[in-house]
Amino acid sequence: MRKKIVAGNWKMNKTAEEALSLVSEIDNMVKDEVSGEVAVVVAPPFPFLQSVGKLVQGNDKMHLAAQNVSEHESGAYTGEVSAAMLKSVGVEYVIIGHSERRLYHHEDAQTLYQKMKATIAHGMKPIFCCGEPLEERDADRHFEYVGKQLHDSLSYLSNEEFDQVVIAYEPIWAIGTGRTASSQQAQEMHEYIREQLSRMFDAEAAYNCSILYGGSCNPKNAQELFSQADVDGGLIGGASLKSRDFTDVIKSI
Repeated sequence: MRKKIVAGNWKMNKTAEEALSLVSEIDNMVKDEVSGEVAVVVAPPFPFLQSVGKLVQGNDKMHLAAQNVSEHESGAYTGEVSAAMLKSVGVEYVIIGHSERRLYHHEDAQTLYQKMKATIAHGMKPIFCCGEPLEERDADRHFEYVGKQLHDSLSYLSNEEFDQVVIAYEPIWAIGTGRTASSQQAQEMHEYIREQLSRMFDAEAAYNCSILYGGSCNPKNAQELFSQADVDGGLIGGASLKSRDFTDVIKSI
């Protein structure tokens, strides 16, 4: 069985005190309320990684993620954070290629490939994001668009490297807008992604890859989304900033 994962992307939110309070609440709720086999991943901003990581060390369901990583190993790259640095503070997952990074920081396919290589080389798992903007969906080019994203960044990985990758499908038109892909739309794209992965690697690798849904998932729609055959969890934005909402999403899987 492929791993069920619910990951919370905090983006650029919370102060140090707020971050520790939030993760402490989530940690306690997960311990008390979540009995199923699910990996709960939290991705706080860079300054809070170490302190948040220490708080969740004793909970085997909780895992630490970074929201980004440099493609460079080390050197004169002011403001960047390397994979080795992340690994040294206990990071297990790294979000790579989020639509906001692609849009605001102009990260291209080759850069994302290099970031995945660096992440995997240091024993962490990339959560590779893909997804289409509204104009591609409305023009009925969404499958082609996502297929190209997958090919251009993943096809250079070896089968062994790909085994470490988690995919997150995030329809850009449903991020922070309150709009959500229907469960049928989510399943159609997740199924398509798995088919593409089977062509790029092999059927077993594609079957074992966890594919998360990442578009305005919340306690009201999570259960229906997670019930789809190819939806293996979620990459949660706004709902991950409230411990009750995030825990209720986790319990929906």
